[in-house]
Amino acid sequence: MAGPNTLTFSDATFDQEVLNSPVPVLVDFWAEWCGPCRMMEPTIDAIATDYSGRVKVGKLNVDENGNTAMRYGIRGIPTLLLFKGGKVVDQRVGAIGKSEVQRMLDAHLS
Repeated sequence: MAGPNTLTFSDATFDQEVLNSPVPVLVDFWAEWCGPCRMMEPTIDAIATDYSGRVKVGKLNVDENGNTAMRYGIRGIPTLLLFKGGKVVDQRVGAIGKSEVQRMLDAHLS
């Protein structure tokens, strides 16, 4: 389902893959039944390819990984959280365009 550069995060791997990452991590909180989440999929996959090596990009299914979604207070999906150094440095709720995701990432890349 996800593109070749788009990772899949879970409750079990979240701390290691996201919080302990040496590079910024963009996490797309989504669910199978969410129409706007599916609309975001091509954008997320394109961003994962465009920013490969500079940013980790992945998806976390909130239905299958409720602990992490609850931990970050995810109330609406899709929600994008950008982590840097283990902390949330930016977030967007709702479907957004590729240029908005790029602005979000570019603001935090040196």
